[in-house]
Amino acid sequence: MSATSELPGGDAVPNPATAAGAVDRGVPLIRLEGLAKDYRLGSTVVHALRGVDLEVARGELVALMGPSGSGKSTLLHLVGCLDRPTSGRYWLEGVAVENLTARQLAFVRNRKLGFIFQTFNLLPRASALDNVALPLLYSGVSASVRQERSRLALAAVGLADRARHRPSELSGGQQQRVAIARALVTGPGLLLADEPTGNLDTRTSLEVMAILQQLNAAGITVLLVTHEPDIAAFCPRILTLQDGRVLQDVRLPGANRAADVLASLPPPVEQGAA
Repeated sequence: MSATSELPGGDAVPNPATAAGAVDRGVPLIRLEGLAKDYRLGSTVVHALRGVDLEVARGELVALMGPSGSGKSTLLHLVGCLDRPTSGRYWLEGVAVENLTARQLAFVRNRKLGFIFQTFNLLPRASALDNVALPLLYSGVSASVRQERSRLALAAVGLADRARHRPSELSGGQQQRVAIARALVTGPGLLLADEPTGNLDTRTSLEVMAILQQLNAAGITVLLVTHEPDIAAFCPRILTLQDGRVLQDVRLPGANRAADVLASLPPPVEQGAA
């Protein structure tokens, strides 16, 4: 592994590699120092984040909680390189994000990060397979490789038999699983999920959390925004934000397993049953 990763067009993204070429596992995946974000609404300045200090190690599953307006989504957007902070610093894999150009940030978003949203954001006229393949299309991956990797990603979330279905032919839970597969298809090390169960019923929420826990067990770091305490209870670490600051940072050594809770539920009622 070289010290940089080449971008199309010759740009390069710094890689947090040692001189020997291996990533230093002692470096936090995410490190924030005094991170602040202000928004101006007319003559009013809204302080969305007020100096957040935070480290997240590789392989963690972290819930972000707090009331509306506490800064959860703002923090997720900054970590996801979708916005830039007003002040403070952010290192991703030891690389100072403020030093990256817009082109380099796009590369990082496409190759290192996976995004899952509450509203799924699927293309309505495209099949599940084509929706999953979309990030690879932007990466210039060949059609045959796109198809293969997208099929594998759908299989990983239990939707191999729904590859040709459009979103309108899928349930809400299946659409969210397509969105998870799309987030996985580029092989990111970090998944950023903004209220991924917010529009789902209890059983489907458990199915989604079981998938996220499985992915986390395989080594993917997950940062998840939720308003629901029962969803946060599946995460070994819970960060609570209030007024743009981290109010609490709690670790749960005995976090619930979504698959176990799912198995304890009565079987679903089949449609058309009396």
